[in-house]
Amino acid sequence: MGAMTGYRRGLWAETLSAWYLRAKGYRILTMRYKARVGEIDIVARRGGVLVFAEVKWRGTQDAAGQGIHAANQARVRQAAELYLQNHPRYTGLDVRFDALLWAPGRWPLHIMNAF
Repeated sequence: MGAMTGYRRGLWAETLSAWYLRAKGYRILTMRYKARVGEIDIVARRGGVLVFAEVKWRGTQDAAGQGIHAANQARVRQAAELYLQNHPRYTGLDVRFDALLWAPGRWPLHIMNAF
């Protein structure tokens, strides 16, 4: 991953995260959902749970976790509200905000109910 830009590394981490979630039984509904208030990296569903997932790649998983700060969480929550308004068929599902943290040479850390 050395020569990759941060943006490309982020896209790569999102793609890997989608495959990781699929392997865990999730169905990917949307990737890189853009709303006027923010972006959601992955929207997925497993059973009666709708997951809004934030993906971060940093030098360490701790650093990746620090990238999901309060302002970032607020933007994801606001974008999730708009997603649900635009996709009313999902409004009856339980909603969860997860994080997938990536670092070189490590398996992803999937934190359910991260915020």
